[in-house]
Amino acid sequence: MYYLYILKSLVAARHYIGIAGNIENRLAKHNSGSVRSTKAYRPWQLIYTESFVDKTAARKREIFFKKTSKARKELLDRIDEASSSNG
Repeated sequence: MYYLYILKSLVAARHYIGIAGNIENRLAKHNSGSVRSTKAYRPWQLIYTESFVDKTAARKREIFFKKTSKARKELLDRIDEASSSNG
């Protein structure tokens, strides 16, 4: 099983979209500073996941959100809306 995940920086207005087979380990790497592209914006919080049967499907979804700013914005808006209504 592979996952698309979205992280939110707790110190800057930034999000990161990625894929992983083990989200907990990947989040730990982001928060430890092992990932160059996210190191400066630590700590990160996991805010969204989607699961996929294989890596190819997860990668296609990741590319879709990274290349399609409108879809990315709509998804992030939905996530923000859901999180603000939950508490």
